[in-house]
Amino acid sequence: MVGGLRMQNSIIRAENLSIGYDDKVIMKNLSFDIPKGDIFIIMGGSGCGKSTLLRTLTGLIPAHSGQIWIRDIDFINADPSEKLEVMKHSGILYQSGALFSSMTLAENVALPLQQYTSYSPDKISRIVAFKLALVGLAGYEDYYPSEISGGMRKRAGLARALALDPEIVYFDEPSAGLDPISSKNLDDLILEINKTLGTTIIVVTHELSSIFAIGKNSIFLDKTIKTISAKGNPKELLKNPPNEQVYEFLTRGERHEKGTK
Repeated sequence: MVGGLRMQNSIIRAENLSIGYDDKVIMKNLSFDIPKGDIFIIMGGSGCGKSTLLRTLTGLIPAHSGQIWIRDIDFINADPSEKLEVMKHSGILYQSGALFSSMTLAENVALPLQQYTSYSPDKISRIVAFKLALVGLAGYEDYYPSEISGGMRKRAGLARALALDPEIVYFDEPSAGLDPISSKNLDDLILEINKTLGTTIIVVTHELSSIFAIGKNSIFLDKTIKTISAKGNPKELLKNPPNEQVYEFLTRGERHEKGTK
């Protein structure tokens, strides 16, 4: 049984988790803990299963085997009502922001509040205004996604992910498609939300600048062995890489490039 001492410092625990699609196993024997209030990075090369792991943790696709415990709930074997309760305490920011193009930013952010709460329209409007202001979009309530920049769409997507005051927010390649300045601004926003709200942040990314700027803990998915080959703070892993694959990833092969000059 997981609970008490085993989960007191962790909000998520995976044990011997295998993931994939249909009959194809992409990663196997994944075991890790995510402490409450952490900024946890899921990193690795292209095609290693980072986004697949994220989708498994959020319940979008089933696990092949193993266990996932979220907030002391056996997420894989939970009944639909328990899973819904877990999901209501989680938010997701997808690569594109995944905003509904026919809705204004305010309408997008209001949607989860309308679906999962009994709040009055006035209270929802106040929450929406607050969430948009939190991500730097005060005054943009009536704009449509097509009328704002890519970085602003990401922030609007984050406002929607934060609408229900989640304990956990998942980010799938948040810097994808952003210029360096917008990417840094999003990293700064992630750090601020983590600091001020205590939100547990889980980020799938291969962007080194983001990994080193925001990551407190991480796992490295190695597709050659189909499992985790490193865990820990990304900066510490760079100082003391446990294997060549991790070093290559965190330096982008810089050592070999210097050696050939």
